[in-house]
Parts: sequence; C-alpha cells; structure tokens
Amino acid sequence: MTQPLVTILDDEPEIRRILTDTLEDAGFRTQSFSRAREFEASLKRVTPDVCLVDLSLPDTDGLTLVHRLALEQGAAVIIISGRAQVQDRVTGLELGADDYITKPFDPAEVVARIRARLRSPKAHTQHLSVARFNGWTAYFDSYVLKAETGDETPFSHAEAEVLRLFLESPKRLISRAQMQETLGGAAGESFDRAMDVRISRLRTKLGEDPKNPRLIKTIYGAGYIFLGDVVWE
Repeated sequence: MTQPLVTILDDEPEIRRILTDTLEDAGFRTQSFSRAREFEASLKRVTPDVCLVDLSLPDTDGLTLVHRLALEQGAAVIIISGRAQVQDRVTGLELGADDYITKPFDPAEVVARIRARLRSPKAHTQHLSVARFNGWTAYFDSYVLKAETGDETPFSHAEAEVLRLFLESPKRLISRAQMQETLGGAAGESFDRAMDVRISRLRTKLGEDPKNPRLIKTIYGAGYIFLGDVVWE
C-alpha cells in the first residue's frame, strides 16, 4: 500500500526539518516547500493526502491560500501557525481548513492529527464516491453538488466531510461530540463555530430555508439529523 503523502509549506527551515523527520519516521511520504508558488506548482503534478500550511508566508496570504486549497484540492488542509488567538483559529476553520495546530507544537501531536484526518469518513469510504438524495447528487471525487436541473455547485473538502457524515447516517441523531470524534480536531468554541459555518453553507448550497430546513435539521441541545433518503454508488 502506498504511504500517504503529506506536503509541508513553511518558510522556517527548522520547522520543515522537524516535520519532515517526524512524519517520515511515522511512515508518511513528505514534500516540503518554503514558498507558496513552489507548493502550488507541485499540486498540479500530484495531489497529497494532507497539506500542512503555515499562515505567515513571504509570498502570499496564508488564509487566502487555505481557502483556495479547501475549494480546489482533494487533500485535507491543516494549518500550523504561531497565531494562537481563538479568532485566528475560527477564521482558518471557517475558510475551509480541517484542523488548526498552534506553534510551538509537539511533533507527535501533528502525527496524531494527521492520522485522525486520514481516519475520517472520506478515508473509510473512498470507493463510494457518488451519493444521490432528494433530487441532488453529490460527487465526492470532484467535490460537486448537482441539482435535478443540471446546475452544479462546488463544495470544499471540509464541507464534504460534514456532508458525507450526514449521508452515511441518514435519519439518525448525530451529536456534536460524535462529530468532533469522527471528524477530528480539538473540541471547543472554534470547532463548534466551524461546524455551524459548514452546516450553514451546506444548507445554502442545498437550497434550504434557513428558518425551516427540510434536510439538515437542528435538534437543539442534542445535535443534527439528516432527513433525506440516500443511495450510494
């Protein structure tokens, strides 16, 4: 089995060295870059399983890059940054990052977070790439929602994880604790806010009435229920 590929984007040589040594010792393949332009050029040749991205980059805005990666790439995106404020974490997760690790970090924690991403529902059911429900078709290989009219709407990797979780457990209550355990990431305000944003965006893309959604129902104090009829292909 091919080892998962992790790309590292950080302008600090020592950080790149520590991450490269730790990840390769843990059984991952790695590529490391100091500039965003080199990193993005590599993505045209190969899609990694996980991208580790620093926000303080010399040649681009890290948050803009994270948002673009979340929309265009099939890889999980984990921010590694010295910005430790809650608002920085929330903003990064809202823009589509799958996780956020602050510097200084324990390299073993980085390995654990990456493995958590690779254990996500996407990793378990990669062979099931298409789901049909209530007039919609979700293509998880191309990150596109297609309506009965033929109109297509892209969704991010982070949104895909939440949607897949709902589609794999239709008509069953999914608690916040279950979401945190399944999707990974640290529990707390930033995780809850990120989930709220992702669910809100999914509802919008599915044409849901925000005051009375018919597919993704909020059970206050308990969690969410997806009420659609789902067929996987």
